[in-house]
Amino acid sequence: MKKILFVASESVPFIKTGGLADVVGSLPKYFDHESYDVRVIIPKYTCIKDEWKNQMEYVDHFYMDIAGESQYVGIMKYVLDGITFYFIDNEYYFGGMTPYGEVYRDIAKFAFFSKAALSILPVIDFRPDLIHCHDWQTGLVPIYLDNFRYGGEFYRDIKTVMTIHNLKFQGCWDTKEVQRITGLPDYYFVPDKLEAYKDANMLKGGIVYADKVTTVSHSYAEEIKTSFYGEKLEGLMYARSNDLVGIVNGLDYEDYNPASDDRIFKNFTVDDFRRNKVKNKLALQKELGLAEDPKAMMIGIVSRLTDQKGFDLIAYVMDELCQDAIQIVALGTGTEQYENMFRHFAWKYAGKVSANIYYSEPMSHKIYASSDAFLMPSLFEPCGLSQLMSLRYGTLPIVRETGGLKDTVESYNEFEKTGTGFSFKNYNAHEMLTTIRYAEHIYYDKKRDWNKIVERAMNQDFSWGNSAKQYEELYKGLIG
Repeated sequence: MKKILFVASESVPFIKTGGLADVVGSLPKYFDHESYDVRVIIPKYTCIKDEWKNQMEYVDHFYMDIAGESQYVGIMKYVLDGITFYFIDNEYYFGGMTPYGEVYRDIAKFAFFSKAALSILPVIDFRPDLIHCHDWQTGLVPIYLDNFRYGGEFYRDIKTVMTIHNLKFQGCWDTKEVQRITGLPDYYFVPDKLEAYKDANMLKGGIVYADKVTTVSHSYAEEIKTSFYGEKLEGLMYARSNDLVGIVNGLDYEDYNPASDDRIFKNFTVDDFRRNKVKNKLALQKELGLAEDPKAMMIGIVSRLTDQKGFDLIAYVMDELCQDAIQIVALGTGTEQYENMFRHFAWKYAGKVSANIYYSEPMSHKIYASSDAFLMPSLFEPCGLSQLMSLRYGTLPIVRETGGLKDTVESYNEFEKTGTGFSFKNYNAHEMLTTIRYAEHIYYDKKRDWNKIVERAMNQDFSWGNSAKQYEELYKGLIG
């Protein structure tokens, strides 16, 4: 049996700030457990809810040198759905109200975490054949592994995979300071290894030293070789293109299931959505104080309200869009200007626009289940999970053709009667508006065609089983 170790900064259900947590918490369950023993290591943040912390079992502890000091490394354990999760305990590094904070503190925190994740392996008696690292927070793992190989047999021949969930975040800080914190020799702090543009770059180091590099969609793997998407690392991505693989994230089809979801008003399936999906819309309209009209086209938005997610486009045409026979329900927090933009239009178009400037998992499920369309005009999108959720609930995505959105949403073709949503190519507000209005036209004037698109959308399979098979193929190429 091959042993696989996931090392990451977050995982559902323990701690989540984004899609990374969904991947780390869900993917291990879907591997063939007769062939793979998959375990996970994450930090034991003090902000993890007590309901989880109270169930963790103490394994062991020791002291480790980092940043010129001897630091406590506690090991806790919890088994969930057959997967063993290990938690690295150190309140100095993992205290606070959130998992992430100022970048210089995070650099020290995740340098400690990366070294500790490798150091606990002999203690827990688990020698993985392959370590799967996620994002810059674990970028030092392949580097420490290279360094540890000189110290003994245990760490030799362990392979590594580095998954980039979002290339924008790289973990950059002053080279001398990172060298002091990590205790790594000068050898690693040069331009073809950890250094980039005179700073130390933890993600870059991980990409250089990993045996394989993956991103969370095929299109994003291609895009990051270009200067527009490459975040100054396009040269490195191009150089590593033979080892670069795009695998689309999956969705937990048990959690996101309109037939059994207890967070929505009325369950429905692909066979009865015509009758029952609209009941969700009426209930949500009532709850949010929108005009109660079963025929009004409702557009949902569940997102971080940032430029990356295309909210500058939405802001540019929002007044124009609100003239149409639609309702808009937005949920999320982010940049103040976009939070206030939605508040303003909810006031100006009361009954048509609902601004929910907070985040709530139950409310997000209600929006996916109730809306007719889902707007996601991202500037870039490594994978995106929201469009997968909306497809699952028969809520047709309106997206920009980039990254994972391009890979998962097939644009409607009314002549060939194909497609699962609507898309536009250029990052342009009026091109987006034209696409939204085309969707409105199909919704209002060609209802039978609309319902056929909904059927195709709900019949898509973006469950984790599919992704797990592709990761298994990748692992086989490295460890047999």
